[in-house]
Amino acid sequence: MSQIKGSVFPVAVRIGLLVATFFVVTATHGEIVLAQEAPAQTEEQKQARAALDKGVQDFKNGQYDEAIAEFERAKQLDPQLMKARLYLATAYASQYIPGASSEENVRKGRRAVEEFNGVMILDPQNISAIDGVGSILFQVAGQPYDPDKFAESKSQFMKHSELRSDDPEPYYWIGVIDWTLSFRANGELRANYNKTVRGDALLDTAPLPVEVREQYTREYGSIIDEGIDALKNAIELRPDYDDAMAYLNLLYRRKADTVADLSERDALTQMADDLVDRIKEIKQRRAEAPNRP
Repeated sequence: MSQIKGSVFPVAVRIGLLVATFFVVTATHGEIVLAQEAPAQTEEQKQARAALDKGVQDFKNGQYDEAIAEFERAKQLDPQLMKARLYLATAYASQYIPGASSEENVRKGRRAVEEFNGVMILDPQNISAIDGVGSILFQVAGQPYDPDKFAESKSQFMKHSELRSDDPEPYYWIGVIDWTLSFRANGELRANYNKTVRGDALLDTAPLPVEVREQYTREYGSIIDEGIDALKNAIELRPDYDDAMAYLNLLYRRKADTVADLSERDALTQMADDLVDRIKEIKQRRAEAPNRP
């Protein structure tokens, strides 16, 4: 039975869509993200809104540098204009390329985080800013791999889940991050073990040796359990959430590496396989739905 590798579910694409969707939605319906802002009173406030409108149009036309300049100008003219700050942060985030090491790319990622944090100074419960920081930190953490950055990213999605406990998305991201950390550690422990033994190497799907299993459980058992609970919450809130099921499947397999009893390991593996079947059923129903009368 296929384990459904994490790469099948494009996390980076989901983050890109999060940024793009945020920009389009907020550009059209600002009240979805923020409370209605007061009408412009001063000449500077009017100029700030004009710069904001021009920046939105520039962004839609693919003129990203021009859009950033307009959003910067709007923020300077009216520091309390929250939409300008959000659009500026999002514009920087949309230009950040994960893994690219150029100074300019690093600067864009850093500026995105700074601008989203600036929004949270004015509005600590702003979900768009919270998710924005979490998403950028997730991308930064992947290349080069930085578990501390992943932990920072997860803290933002935890904040989201505390503010909106009925939203499945932050639970999904918590689960993805917990799987990322536990999967990476599992591979490293296996590789280190294989360096110390002669003969056949320890396969990726084989049970961990006792000492390795105990170390893995000690260091990552609670992270795995946290991720499983988060993904279960996401699925409870959205029963057809197949991406969440995919990562729950993967975390059940990591959980199997923490148990000593082979029957318990087999049960966890079966739970993972059952999720694979559910995912296939959901995808099949979706594929057939447009063709139904």
